[in-house]
Amino acid sequence: MSTTSRAAAPRRMPPEERERSILHGATALAYESGLEALTVRAVASRVGVTPALIAHYRPVMDEFVAEVFGDIVSAEREEVLGGFAPSGDLRENLQALVETLLDRTRDDVALVWVQSWSLGASNEALGQRVREEMDLWQSGLEDVIRASGPGGVDPASAAWLLLAMVDGMSAHSLVKWAPHDRAELARRTLSAVLDHAD
Repeated sequence: MSTTSRAAAPRRMPPEERERSILHGATALAYESGLEALTVRAVASRVGVTPALIAHYRPVMDEFVAEVFGDIVSAEREEVLGGFAPSGDLRENLQALVETLLDRTRDDVALVWVQSWSLGASNEALGQRVREEMDLWQSGLEDVIRASGPGGVDPASAAWLLLAMVDGMSAHSLVKWAPHDRAELARRTLSAVLDHAD
């Protein structure tokens, strides 16, 4: 007697649990392979469900990509900015923050950011979320600068310059074009920003 094998059907879950599993699976996939890996089929394979089920829960893939991007980068922002006391030496605070962001263990988030700038040019939902997250980083870094006390530094200008440096160096590192000692370059750039940002 012959038998035919069938793929196991996805375990039935309450809608809220299924929503979480889809988002978590897509987020893990983006951490590993970037935002470009987020297709209906790839997410379905990762979660272990049919593409039709992904399309049912996330009918607009552009919006889903924006959602995953937002979850990843907002978690990093909250982690990094939340780790700083509202007082202390400005130079030490900013140096620690920049070195944290440039740590090579964060290259997965760097890839998500770099791809978001490219994909956001044609994905308006993603482009909007990118702008919102960049604004939140700008304002958050300005708050760190203000909380560290006076020093003749314009918080808006200093924040913009530091974020531009971090973004550039992070992007360079993805193609292995970066200084051997990124921390030293960060220190020199930070000194230039703090001495001349006003």
